[in-house]
Amino acid sequence: MDQEYTRLETVLRHDRRIVVGALVLITLIAWAYTLAGVGMEKSSIQMTALSREVGAMMMQPAEWTAGYALLIFLMWWIMMIAMMVPSAAPMVLLYAVLSRKNQRTDSPLVPTGIFLFGYLACWAAFSLIAASAQWALEGVGLLTPMMNAASGILGGAILLTAGVYQFTPFKHACLRHCRHPVHFISAHWRNGAAGAFRMGVEHGAYCLGCCWFLMCLLFVGGIMNFYWIAGIAIYVLAEKFIPHGHWLGNAAGVLLAVGGIWMLAGALA
Repeated sequence: MDQEYTRLETVLRHDRRIVVGALVLITLIAWAYTLAGVGMEKSSIQMTALSREVGAMMMQPAEWTAGYALLIFLMWWIMMIAMMVPSAAPMVLLYAVLSRKNQRTDSPLVPTGIFLFGYLACWAAFSLIAASAQWALEGVGLLTPMMNAASGILGGAILLTAGVYQFTPFKHACLRHCRHPVHFISAHWRNGAAGAFRMGVEHGAYCLGCCWFLMCLLFVGGIMNFYWIAGIAIYVLAEKFIPHGHWLGNAAGVLLAVGGIWMLAGALA
């Protein structure tokens, strides 16, 4: 019995190393692609620097061709992968462990990959909506060529609404699922490849419900602004994993709401 337990622990450690390595690699590639400018003429670092220059406002907006629309979608999706995979890592690791135990499979790596793909599919859906919103906002002149709000009213409304959303029961319900992987797994477990994908989608939906309005803040600070991207990613990690993270969420909600009111007041004055 002791030998079987020791063997299982050895196998689980091997699984964890592979899964952690894969998650780290995916995250690093996504961040590298994001920092390189996701196919744009300038990197996100250059875009961040340009956003501080008055001359950047003279840039001409890009023409929305089919190829450019695909590029913008990929920009959003890969940026979401970079920002969200680290916060999903505990759930993915737990799924890998229980997949081997519950499904008695020789390798949990395939179902774990399917689970992760289902999770990322939710963020692909969000990225499609975000890219469509970007196209619509640029079309009516509400986004600058630097991909941030051209209107104080729009920016203030996003900040205020994001702040209010931090206090909604829906936000807190989604956040509870993200903070407690064991509870999610026990309530939603399904066997097989289809079950893995569905579980990934369900976890992604909760994560999306928790964080989607935070991602909309990129429309305020700049979609390609490195500081906003990194700041939101760090905040998402902190909100999910630090003790008493709900107090952090409440404080962020107050700051966002106050910032939104201040921006709206300035725009309407």
